[in-house]
Amino acid sequence: MISKNLINSKIWIPPVAAFFFGIANVNGQETKKDTLREKEIDEVVVVAYGKAKKTSYTGSVATISSEKINNRPVTNITKALEGQVPGLQAVSFSGQPGSTASIRIRGIGSVSASSNPLFVVDGMPFDGNINSISPNDIESISVLKDATASSLYGSRGANGVIIVTTKSGKKGEARVNFNISQGFSSRAVKDYEQVSTDQYFQLYWEALRNGYKSSQVSSQQAAQMATDNLVNALGINPYGSKFPKPVGTDGKLLSGATPLWNDDWRDILQRVASRNQVDLDFSGGNEKSNYFFSLGYLDDKGIAIGSGFRKYSSRLKINSEVKKWLNVGANLAYTNSLQEAPPSSDSRTDNIINAARVIPSFYPYYERNADGSYKLDAGGNYIYDFGKYRPTSALQNQNAAATLPLDKNENREDNFSGKGFAEFIFLPELKFRTNFSVDLLNYNGHYYTNPLLGEGSEIGGSVTKTNSRTLSYTTSNILTYDKKFGQHHLNVLGGQEFYHYEYQTISGNRSQFSLPYYYEPDAAALLGSFSGNSDKLGLLSFLGKAEYDYQNKYFVSGSVRADGSSRFSPENRWGTFWSVGGSWKASNEDFIRKLNFFNQLTLRASYGGQGNDKLSTYYAYQSLYAFYNNLGEGGTVASKLPTPDLKWETNLNLNVGLEFAILNNRIKGNVEYFQRKSQDLLFDMPLAPSLGFSGFQANIGELKNTGFEFSLFTTPIKTKDFEWNVDLNLSTLNNKITKLPKGSIVSGTKLLQVGGSIYDFFIPEWAGVDSSNGNPLWKTITTDANGNTVEGTTSEYAKATKTLQGSSLPKVMGGFTTSLAYKNFDFSTLVTFSIGGKILDTDYTMIMHNGSAAGRAWSSEMLNRWTPENPYTDVPALSTTTNNWTSASSRFLYSGTYARVKNMSLGYTLPTEYFERWGVKKFRLYVQGENLLTFYKHKGMDPEQTLDGTTYYRYPAMRTITFGLQATL
Repeated sequence: MISKNLINSKIWIPPVAAFFFGIANVNGQETKKDTLREKEIDEVVVVAYGKAKKTSYTGSVATISSEKINNRPVTNITKALEGQVPGLQAVSFSGQPGSTASIRIRGIGSVSASSNPLFVVDGMPFDGNINSISPNDIESISVLKDATASSLYGSRGANGVIIVTTKSGKKGEARVNFNISQGFSSRAVKDYEQVSTDQYFQLYWEALRNGYKSSQVSSQQAAQMATDNLVNALGINPYGSKFPKPVGTDGKLLSGATPLWNDDWRDILQRVASRNQVDLDFSGGNEKSNYFFSLGYLDDKGIAIGSGFRKYSSRLKINSEVKKWLNVGANLAYTNSLQEAPPSSDSRTDNIINAARVIPSFYPYYERNADGSYKLDAGGNYIYDFGKYRPTSALQNQNAAATLPLDKNENREDNFSGKGFAEFIFLPELKFRTNFSVDLLNYNGHYYTNPLLGEGSEIGGSVTKTNSRTLSYTTSNILTYDKKFGQHHLNVLGGQEFYHYEYQTISGNRSQFSLPYYYEPDAAALLGSFSGNSDKLGLLSFLGKAEYDYQNKYFVSGSVRADGSSRFSPENRWGTFWSVGGSWKASNEDFIRKLNFFNQLTLRASYGGQGNDKLSTYYAYQSLYAFYNNLGEGGTVASKLPTPDLKWETNLNLNVGLEFAILNNRIKGNVEYFQRKSQDLLFDMPLAPSLGFSGFQANIGELKNTGFEFSLFTTPIKTKDFEWNVDLNLSTLNNKITKLPKGSIVSGTKLLQVGGSIYDFFIPEWAGVDSSNGNPLWKTITTDANGNTVEGTTSEYAKATKTLQGSSLPKVMGGFTTSLAYKNFDFSTLVTFSIGGKILDTDYTMIMHNGSAAGRAWSSEMLNRWTPENPYTDVPALSTTTNNWTSASSRFLYSGTYARVKNMSLGYTLPTEYFERWGVKKFRLYVQGENLLTFYKHKGMDPEQTLDGTTYYRYPAMRTITFGLQATL
């Protein structure tokens, strides 16, 4: 036990002890009682339909303050959550500016239904694009993780709730805040290393020779054929007319042969991009009202040419005490955004990221003469090389550098969000609040392929325009009773909520433009497809909650909510969801106080059930039909089987936690165990294609997520001029399928089976390379006549045995934050990490072909291919004959463990006396970086991948360096 008198004494204590016990007196002066984080011990947090004191709250909630969100160089707040909250997994599946991160709270809660959390903005569910919320408008973010915390949102909060609270004006003098920043972005992870032109030509000569060799062709003849046909096979000779056959029959470059150009396509299709942001807000208030008004501008260019995101945002928030018995408020936000997004996330030939990778540098992007000089047009300009001579594997007849500036890949959005409330105070302890929220999202997609250059020139260009309109509104009426009776405290809440959602979309395309530089469909002659549809959804809810505490020590709570969803049949439409919780604030007990050790000690537990109805269809129980054109006559075809017995998926959540603070609040932490069981899973059951349906939806199977969460907040040093904080959070996750309708279900590279996880890889096991001939080998498992298991190998991929190869889900994930403040300087760093899990790198296989993909770039790893002189390797021999060695197998399955310096910031606040005459209260200069360093073994791949662990030619994460200033008037 550490005596309080010892902590406050002037006795010298070794520096190591000072670190652990929080003795901040490095100058020998008496340390005053530290109140740095004492207010956080009993801080007020935003929870469902209200606020609560954190230490007395029976549910699991984590809060992120505005300091950890504002001014981060991210266009979407979902990308600012990674590493900030234990149990929250935020995976940025694309670095495309304006894209969102996939978020999972405490694992994967469903197989076929959505596992996305609910976003709540200023107390009301939010259906707009989360991009529309400016990080600089945010006051705090609360993450509700267990049933007690989120059950009042019923089915909408089954996968957790993220509550965003925007800033409000404060009582006192009006304030003006201004923030401007300029940044520069590049790739966060360097792309895969590739072979040079010299290496490529020698390697491909070898592939040709091996391909020619047969019983009728000798090695010497095959070598001569490879030398003779090499240039013709690749379609180009970068060594010039002096070396018509640059590689000799020995497989070596001729003496003096040097490439006349080296055009790395990554240099022209990718760039160092700029990022500009300006935010301005005005706020103020008095005893009866407050206001907050903000304007924002963001222009975030992507590292791929033709990509970027531009946004204009505004927000007006007003709260007023109209009468002593009436409070009203309004919160209006509007955002206009333009996302320029050329294809960058699949295997399409026009994928800008893939194109930069797969075209080798000996294919020029401007046409060249035989001597290596540039060809020029009549105006003396360079001529883009579309590579009609290139093999198909090298993206024949394409040059994105030429076509993208002429094309359009635009996504425009108008987001409007309006909220209003009126609160009636009948008695000091009895209040009634009515709320209304509306979200309107209008989307326009414009995709234009020019008629002058590239593939579009073959059809005279084409244009596709898509418009969709999403309107949703939520109304709620909540009655709250809050009363203290001596040492007793009671809070009761009851109410009703209604949610309406409607979606409309229309799309069409035309082709054959008469003139270039006209982008609208009216300018094209040939009408193509035309489609449109609309959907509606309704949810009616009734809810109630009761909380009781005695002596501010013992707390119990219970809640119930009934949801009626239009997705289900009338017989199964209603679901009832509930939670119970309790906590014991042990630090308020006399026997704990006498220890003089704990500033805070709280034990809490909760259990409850929530529903999930978030299927991809809005008409889950109905039979549906598709309409087709049959020689000009309309027709209908059944597209979905009826499932009238379909009902709610249910999540049962258990949470047990311990929260503590010691040493005058210099060290505080939280440890929690959770168990999340999903039953009656909404599952897409597959059917044999011969039946005419791909599958049907049913309630089958069970899924369980369990894990521990740990967070620690420390202040090792705090003096008058210097403060050092160190925070750590981490969580574990074990995802397991506990019940399925049949033994196992194979879906692509994944296997669903009882005892496994939802993302278990089910692919052949790589067995290496046959040292005798260089053929690839995969493992086989068969059964002999006696029923014994026999293991072997095969060089035919189709005969390989698929086996379980691990899960994509990490075992441990978290974040480490440290911040320093010395006088007017401030410094902070956030490091995120993930331990465990597997990633199947199908991007890498594109440049690992054995030689059958003529002209496509090669990884430098191919230099270690099998040869008679190098028989012991895991890269097969080269050949123009396909051997399927890049097919999905454990060979390309890599560890998902990584760490990333997610954010680093350095700032200096100028002394106020410099600006007092102009009324400036604060003037801060700063520089910060996002995704600065990544520690990962498999070079070239960004380890921050999709949840299912499979790469798919994605837009890489960006490293951004930002310089800026903040001023407060």
